[in-house]
Amino acid sequence: MLWVAGIALAGGILAEGSADDSRLEDTRSTLAKWIETQQIISNEKKDWQVGKEVLGQRVALLEGEIAGLEERIAEMGAGITDADKKRRDLVRENEALKNAASSLDSVIDRLEAKALELVSRLPDPIRDRVAPLSRRIPTDSRTTELSLAQRFQNVIGVLNEVNKFNRDITVTSEVRALPNGATAEVTALYLGLGAAYYVTADKAAAGVGHPTSEGWQWEAADDLAGQIAQAIAILKNESVPAFVPLPVEIQ
Repeated sequence: MLWVAGIALAGGILAEGSADDSRLEDTRSTLAKWIETQQIISNEKKDWQVGKEVLGQRVALLEGEIAGLEERIAEMGAGITDADKKRRDLVRENEALKNAASSLDSVIDRLEAKALELVSRLPDPIRDRVAPLSRRIPTDSRTTELSLAQRFQNVIGVLNEVNKFNRDITVTSEVRALPNGATAEVTALYLGLGAAYYVTADKAAAGVGHPTSEGWQWEAADDLAGQIAQAIAILKNESVPAFVPLPVEIQ
């Protein structure tokens, strides 16, 4: 019986030792898992911190880009506002120019009519001089393709040439019809647009001219041939200066 009890006790001790080993092994396993878990948590914290910093940098970058875009949008908005203002100003200016051009149309119509009437009354030398310009003046403004500026330039060009001629004393050679029906080459002397005289080379014929509403009118004045020839010679520096009386008709 004692032997059986001893065996039973020994068996109990062995069973208790086996149980302690099992608990120790469980503890070790649990501890190992806990350490592994802590390492995982630590790594996750590190990864999260790094990710947070990266996200922060990206957020800062995006915020900078957003701020830049907002600034550009503001600038574009201001530019659009300026462009709209300039467009409105240009529209108003264009309307003003159209109104001015409309009023100038009637002005140039009258000026062209008067310029053509004036050309028809000019003596041959100045009429020939302004012919390239006067031919460009339209007789009907509704059919012309010239711009308003070109039409004004033509009229002003004619008037400038006429004004210069009117301020000068001009000597020219002309072929003129004589009272006897013959034609002869004469030397003509124009005192601006106020009066004119002509004389033939042989001083056999002479005449006096003056402007009228129908153009220049010439009258024979053979008795003035010597005086007219003398005045022309003085102007050509072919004779010494002297007082030469010549008739002038004032209308």
